[in-house]
Amino acid sequence: MEAVAETAAAKKEAKSSGGARNAAVKKFLAANQNRLLIGNKWIPAKSGKTFEAVNPANEQVLAKCAEGDKADVDEAVKAARKAFSQGAWANTSPHDRSRLLRKWADLIEKHADELAELESLNNGMAITLAKQFVATAVESVHHFAGFASKIYGETVPSEPGMFNFTLRDPVGVCGAITPWNAPIVMATWKIAPALACGNTVILKPAEQTPLTALFLADLLLEAGLPEGVVNVITGFGPGAGSSISEHPGIDKVAFTGSTEVGKKILAASVGNLKRVTLELGGKSPNVVFPDANMETAVPYSMAAFSMLSGQVCVAGTRLFVQRECKDQFVDNLVKFTSTIKVGDPLDPETTMGPLASKEQYDRVKGYLEIGKKEGAKPTVGGSMMDREGYFVQPTIFEGVKNDMQIAREEIFGPVVSIIPFKDEDDAVLQGNDTTYGLGAAVWTRDVSRAFRVARSLKAGTVWVNNYYAFDPSMPFGGYKQSGLGRECGAHWYEHYTETKAVFVKL
Repeated sequence: MEAVAETAAAKKEAKSSGGARNAAVKKFLAANQNRLLIGNKWIPAKSGKTFEAVNPANEQVLAKCAEGDKADVDEAVKAARKAFSQGAWANTSPHDRSRLLRKWADLIEKHADELAELESLNNGMAITLAKQFVATAVESVHHFAGFASKIYGETVPSEPGMFNFTLRDPVGVCGAITPWNAPIVMATWKIAPALACGNTVILKPAEQTPLTALFLADLLLEAGLPEGVVNVITGFGPGAGSSISEHPGIDKVAFTGSTEVGKKILAASVGNLKRVTLELGGKSPNVVFPDANMETAVPYSMAAFSMLSGQVCVAGTRLFVQRECKDQFVDNLVKFTSTIKVGDPLDPETTMGPLASKEQYDRVKGYLEIGKKEGAKPTVGGSMMDREGYFVQPTIFEGVKNDMQIAREEIFGPVVSIIPFKDEDDAVLQGNDTTYGLGAAVWTRDVSRAFRVARSLKAGTVWVNNYYAFDPSMPFGGYKQSGLGRECGAHWYEHYTETKAVFVKL
């Protein structure tokens, strides 16, 4: 009886904390109710409003977060502007900025277990994937920290009696609006480069997944963040996000999210011609030729559409397979897809958790119905799962044409469309027949073909005989309606600095 009572008590406690298991995470959730970070102070929203952060695996409330809006953004801009132009940050050396970022990276690594569990709880991603994402965040912050003292101007050949050179000045106050699919990585990709260049930041995390942003902010304070340098406003797009996009006191906005919202942010930027970088949607072609190494191509192609429950902007959701090998390839893909273990994201054996929100659950459900109505046939899956939480079956659609809605629009779920092609030219033609251009992949043993197709596909990232390889030293961004500008890489600082030409009379 005692064991039964203890089990019941444990279940009750887990439910009260939304399913959290780590003691530090439970403590964090209990403490992080209704607070914004402005000027290094945790304060409630001026309106007093809150919203719920939910665990998508069990639909339980994890925490009540402050619903920031324009009034709160105004205060954050004041704090960030003061830090940029008058506070300690204005006179901080690049070496000190580097030290702060490295200390932050070390703290993220130290608290990796708590961050991974919190990310899994709030987003629904499998815990093993969450741990990989935390490691990516650590690596990324170190990458930008190393650049802080290496953002160079140039000495320009000058006429006699003159000395001409350029400087790179920080842009100023940067708004950062991040998505819900990889919250920790996206937050570090926005905050770290801005700080490395000497800017200040106002971060608005996605309303679906605000919790790890608050945890990261706590770690920044612990690292010794000067007052007002990073401010965090939780809230909704209309209200908090729109206020950042429109604010005349914000000099740059970096956004990752949907193309639809990205267009609104770009339109809002005209008020003060603020700098804008956008990493937007995708409908990436994954092209398989008959001479590909199928032992690698099949499992990677499965991961390309199912990782993070398909909620990845570069997901390979248009799978082009040459007709000669299509049937055999699909048979093997079906076998691999059947091994996906959908379930509790905190279970280390789980390979796919739920979708991140009820909104996304309804969106994917709608597209599954659209696909069937268009005449596509689900070889695997094709419906939602009858269980608690926002779970969906990984789905493989055959009989898909490149002009169908499920092949044109970003679903953001574990749904792949198999599209046959005739030859290399046909693969490139169909692959590029999209409004997007974020990612692409090609599978072949023919090196010449690999180079030809990689060059021909209109995408910001092209993988050859692999998928989802990332390195912060490589640029990331998209062609066409997949965005503006690039994150990471060697020239990322161009988006966070202004170039100043200086003419000196000798």
